Amino acid sequence: MQPSRAVEPTILDDRQIPYRADVVAAGLDVPWELVWAPDGRIFLTERPGTIRVMVQGVLQREPVISFPAPFVSEGEGGLLGLALDPDFAQNRFLYAYHTYREGNQIFNRVIRLREQNNRAAIDKVLIDRIPGGVIHNGGRIKIGPDRHLYITTGDGGVRQRAQDLSSLAGKILRIRLDGSIPPDNPFPGSPVYSYGHRNPQGLAWSPASGALYSSEHGPSGHDEINLIQPGANYGWPVIQGDEQAPGMRPPLVHSGSNTWAPAGMAFVNTGSWASQLLVANLRGEQVLKIALSAENPAVAGDVSAFYPGRFGRLRDVAAAPDGTLYLLTSNRDGRGAERPGDDKIIRLTPLR
Repeated sequence: MQPSRAVEPTILDDRQIPYRADVVAAGLDVPWELVWAPDGRIFLTERPGTIRVMVQGVLQREPVISFPAPFVSEGEGGLLGLALDPDFAQNRFLYAYHTYREGNQIFNRVIRLREQNNRAAIDKVLIDRIPGGVIHNGGRIKIGPDRHLYITTGDGGVRQRAQDLSSLAGKILRIRLDGSIPPDNPFPGSPVYSYGHRNPQGLAWSPASGALYSSEHGPSGHDEINLIQPGANYGWPVIQGDEQAPGMRPPLVHSGSNTWAPAGMAFVNTGSWASQLLVANLRGEQVLKIALSAENPAVAGDVSAFYPGRFGRLRDVAAAPDGTLYLLTSNRDGRGAERPGDDKIIRLTPLR
């Protein structure tokens, strides 16, 4: 594995970007994740507690579902990640990650919903009582190539949780789609897949190597892109940046003293940027583009960035099956400056 390194991205100008950017929906309230159904519909979450749907490119006024109490949207918590079942066309299952309150404590959980005719109802709780807080709730969920559900959780503002294998906080979790624990998980009987995370908010698998990568917020700078290995310890709060400690893995690349606040991420699946990793940045207000080696997943090449400041805070970047890309802005999340029409969905259409 190559040593961890701080990077300063090269800024690309519009002539170097093989996409045309168009706003396709506006007036959203802190959109968090966006996914495609086989019939072309686009489902997305809004952090205050609604799942919305776009049908033939038009955002529908009525939500698919609005979450009732004990759901809460406080600070960085709320309705966050969303995933569609690989067999959605047959079973109509969606999976969502959300924050809730139990007494005076804040937790997160993953639920399964069943959708029909653009309406959904809660079907099953898959995993709950993930420690949460007003900060560091993680929240990204993705279904991997192995058809298991991967879940990022933050430390909830209590940093020692990340090193505690008995806690679900500060981890990447892996469960089956019915909520049971896979027998090949690294810690028998536990959903924990990796640990030592502060606030991971992105997951993506390389189409070239099959390797899993994550993005993670650092404490002040030192935001990370990590290559995820089962059972590995990623060091928080013991190490950050270029620091090393026995049994702990440093990041592949990090932001040094700068702050990216990296969130959703996706690999480009077609065109001149195929197999490049894209990462949406909140504080950085840009999209990172990272070249990764198919032969050695632990080797990162050039790191560049595009659209700095153009759309404000970016929560997610997603790659559609047809090769278009989508960005979600997050200027209404309490950390940014709201712009006219915020928040928005921006479609990036390939130019060639």
